[in-house]
Formats: sequence, structure tokens, C-alpha cells
Amino acid sequence: MKHHKTYHSTSIQTAAGPLLVEGPVPPEDLAQYEFHEGLTAFRLPHEQHKALIEIAGLPEGRIIIARDGQTIIGYVTYLYPDPLERWSDGNMEDLLELGAIEVAPGYRGCSVGKTLLTVSMMDEQMEHYIIMTTEYYWHWDLKGMKKDVWEYRKIMEKMMNAGGLVWFATDEPEISSHPANCLMARIGRHVSQESIEQFDRLRFYQRFMY
Repeated sequence: MKHHKTYHSTSIQTAAGPLLVEGPVPPEDLAQYEFHEGLTAFRLPHEQHKALIEIAGLPEGRIIIARDGQTIIGYVTYLYPDPLERWSDGNMEDLLELGAIEVAPGYRGCSVGKTLLTVSMMDEQMEHYIIMTTEYYWHWDLKGMKKDVWEYRKIMEKMMNAGGLVWFATDEPEISSHPANCLMARIGRHVSQESIEQFDRLRFYQRFMY
């Protein structure tokens, strides 16, 4: 499968000025930008910046960013599922995982997350993929957002809906371990029935093992 990547962009007007949301951004461009020090959800900012550059260099890897001038203040990543997770078991060429989405604290509340997802789906190539994401409440910034787990889940779900991702049932143990955890996915218009059925088998791994 050829992973065509077509660049798209849009701007968000905020009280502090305009933000540019763009992508997929190539690794050489990502390397030139500053990385906001508030982007700490997954690892130290300089380490996460390096990780984004590496993902962008993968054939299937996609990084969509929001930037304020030359500073990246938000991003979303797409790549093949982690080899250690069940989602990689089918070796599906048309299954991508939305692995991380993050917006720096000072820029939240401006629809940056929604716009990152909207721009992601502007590329027609995304209609050839199943896009999935696993949401675990222990990754959520409940303290920073001053929300309880269900309020945060509602906000997160609404944001994912902006990119066309909706809730899907699964028997995956970690997701099943708490009712706020969930699997969300978007099935592109050009995804084959065979791939949809394979995704169903991955979602209900326990059922198909017997």
C-alpha cells in the first residue's frame, strides 16, 4: 500500500493572534520549529519533539501540528499500532492508530484539538484507512482541566467526533477495565469489507480465539 500524504492547512483566530494548523508535516520542517515547553503529557518536550520527527519519517507516519509562529503548540500523530498491542496482530496495512493528541495548556479552549483532527481528515488518502484510537482515563489531564473523568470523556469524545471517530465496542482488557476507557475509530469510505471484518476480529479477540 502506498501512503500518499497531501498537505492541508487552515488557521484559527484566537485572542492572542492566529494559529496555523497544518500537515502532514515532513520531518525536516518539524526539526526547524520550536516545541512548546507545556507539551509534557507523554514525555519531556525535547524527547517528544524528537519522537514526532521520527514518526513523520515513517512511510505511514503522519504528524499534524498547530503552531504559533515558529512554535509547535499542539499536534496529533498517526502511525501503525504498537507491535506489542493486539491492534498490530492482523498486520493490516490500512489500519492506523491516532497515537497521541496534545495541546499546550495556554492554548486549550480554542478548538485546537478539533481543528487538528479536521485538518487530518482533509487528505483524501485517509478514506483508505481505518483510523483508531484507544482512550484510557489515566492518560487524561483531569487536574489541569479541572474536570472529573466523565466530563473529560465527554469533551474528548466530542473532539474525536470532529475527525469522524466514533465509539466502537471491544473486549480489549485494558479498555474493559474501566467504563470511561474506550475505543474510537473512523472507517474510511474506500476501506474494503475484508479489512472491516479483520478489524472486527481484532476488536473481539477473545470471541474469535475459540
